[in-house]
Amino acid sequence: MAQLTQYLIVCPLVFLGGFVDAIAGGGGLISLPAYLIAGLPVHMSIGTNKISSAMGTTVTAVKFWRAGYMKPKLCLLGAAFALAGSAAGANLALLVDDRVFRIILLFVLPLTALYVFKSKAMDTPDRAPLAPGPTYALCAILALTLGVYDGFYGPGTGTFLLLLLTGLAHLSLNDAAGTTKAINLATNVAALVTYLVNGQVWLPLGLTAGLFGIAGNYMGARCFTSKGSKIVKPLIALVLTIFFIRVIYETFF
Repeated sequence: MAQLTQYLIVCPLVFLGGFVDAIAGGGGLISLPAYLIAGLPVHMSIGTNKISSAMGTTVTAVKFWRAGYMKPKLCLLGAAFALAGSAAGANLALLVDDRVFRIILLFVLPLTALYVFKSKAMDTPDRAPLAPGPTYALCAILALTLGVYDGFYGPGTGTFLLLLLTGLAHLSLNDAAGTTKAINLATNVAALVTYLVNGQVWLPLGLTAGLFGIAGNYMGARCFTSKGSKIVKPLIALVLTIFFIRVIYETFF
């Protein structure tokens, strides 16, 4: 019965997270808390979340590729640096004690959420593109840095990337979205392998939730719009509130 309850909590929220992630990024702000709300330990939650995230992101990445939103050289470069960063971040996360990790979340989560909600990535107008050299250099640095963050924790990575690729690299919203999905997919795969090797993945729940994530990402990709952040922010706020209360309760009581 306890396991059934966990499935009933996680699967709908992972669907919602996939929908949100395809539109505006930041789906991890819903999907990772879902596992923690369901009672999984922190490391197991992060590892299992990587399965559903990778499955859902793959669907969106393929759809964006077919739509012409991905520049091959830029995406391959970003993915390569993201793989290295994410593997390093995941190994670092495994060294942190579960209780210490929850205390870290009490500080990281509100700051991450605040930055995501205040970001204007979805409203940034297209700017004059940078020269290829600076564009590739910025993409590599951002992929490596946010790859470490995604492997260590993760939520908000997609929105951070979208914000920085449009704001710093001056990519169009469509190109930034495509590049973000390529980098996100690479970070998910690298972190997933690390957590699998260390036995921190609950495969049955992760695979089942992943199917819901695929459905959410597919529907979200069909609804992709520059106004997406206005749709999803209230949903993220609701889940984050529930998650934050639970973390406080489990950490101190």
